[in-house]
Amino acid sequence: MGKSARPFGVVSAAPYGSAAILPISWGYIKMMGPRGLRRATQMAILNANYMARRLEQEFTVLHRGEESGLVAHEFILDARPFKRSAGVEAVDVAKRLMDYGFHAPTMSWPVNGALMIEPTESEPKQELDRFCDALLCIRREIRYRKIVILQKKHIFAHCEHPSFRDIEEGRIDKDNNPIKRAPHTLAQVRLVHATRPLMGKSFETILHFRSFRLTGTAPTPGRKQLSRR
Repeated sequence: MGKSARPFGVVSAAPYGSAAILPISWGYIKMMGPRGLRRATQMAILNANYMARRLEQEFTVLHRGEESGLVAHEFILDARPFKRSAGVEAVDVAKRLMDYGFHAPTMSWPVNGALMIEPTESEPKQELDRFCDALLCIRREIRYRKIVILQKKHIFAHCEHPSFRDIEEGRIDKDNNPIKRAPHTLAQVRLVHATRPLMGKSFETILHFRSFRLTGTAPTPGRKQLSRR
């Protein structure tokens, strides 16, 4: 663009918001109908509470019902204790999820330093369990502890291997570990680098998760490339 270039005004904004939002919402409601909307709502709430129950032993679930202990269609996992104990923040967990083939959930909203997970009504139980297993494996990497993996043992038994060293107890460096250096590209997973402590059974776990994912691909940029964006 030269010195004579001029701004051409607003591109995406409109006086009454995006007009496409209204017909999409209307079409969804019209196609689902009263029974379909009720069923979708029930499934979304059920899925969120199922995942919260699976993860509550290793993560603190925030803002649950005082009497019921239930959540709505989404729930919030507190990652702030990990920063104090292991130097691991919510962004590190989010980027580590990319290694397991998952897009990270909402981060640091509405609670700073937490992850908000909204499984919706469309995900099958197999995917819900796979996502929970990935988070539990990441929790194991932070602190070595027995966890419950529901998927096939020959796929996810690697999470029980001692190679998942304990950051909180100082068995692995707080700044040079698979979580703080995530995500790892496929080339980095295949090629063991001396400066990257993602090796042994940890490699096999990542490859298994990516192989058995229904959707998703390996991260293209690594941590350094993401930090420059």
